[in-house]
Amino acid sequence: MAKRPSTTKGFKRTASVLSSRIRKAGESRGFAVTRLLTHWDEIAGLDVSQISRPVEVSYGRGGMGATLSLLTTGAQAPMLEMQKEQIRSRVNACYGYNAIARVRITQTAPTGFADGQVAFQHKEAPKGPPAPPAEAVAQAEREMVGVSDPGLRDALTRLGSHVLSKTKPPLSE
Repeated sequence: MAKRPSTTKGFKRTASVLSSRIRKAGESRGFAVTRLLTHWDEIAGLDVSQISRPVEVSYGRGGMGATLSLLTTGAQAPMLEMQKEQIRSRVNACYGYNAIARVRITQTAPTGFADGQVAFQHKEAPKGPPAPPAEAVAQAEREMVGVSDPGLRDALTRLGSHVLSKTKPPLSE
């Protein structure tokens, strides 16, 4: 049987070149399934993956389940602590059996330890309150005509326009 000619012209896929190195690095930290590292966003969920990274899977002496260590910032640790059981079940679903018995949370700054030098993605902060309607600004400007200091007048106008734009509950009779 004749050998089929290669169509890659000497090129190899990056995944095939790096797969052995990735597997070796993952196994040195206890990750038997490297998918846990490469697809952390899908496994843990977007809200958990934005505030944590898997660092290590360690096996105890008794061999009764492993411990997954997660790296997070100090402020996010209580949030992860409450979600430990959901994280454990999602990771075990990735493994296909009850491989992880415990989840340990390690707190550090986003660029703290050598293992933790990854930028955690945080959600964007809200841009501030919406601008008040034009009629509220006009009414507040009319009320501040008697104020002589321009800085104070501008500050009071902004405050007044925000107060006037709030919805007022109807008066009960």
